Amino acid sequence: MHDVAVSTDSIRLGQFLKLAGAVDAGSDVRSLLGEGLVRVNGEPESRRGRQLVHGDIVTVDEAEFRVA
Repeated sequence: MHDVAVSTDSIRLGQFLKLAGAVDAGSDVRSLLGEGLVRVNGEPESRRGRQLVHGDIVTVDEAEFRVA
């Protein structure tokens, strides 16, 4: 699991995926979400604008990232 530091209280899922390096460009986020490859705290997520807070765990395929 990779900890990804954010400087705010919350961050949108699409922004977080770019910050974590899970996608190269923001346009890649939509396809990941559409294919059902993203989970937040173990639950499937399809909303790019989902607000994440410290401690949330985002899983992309097999990679896990924690909002730190």
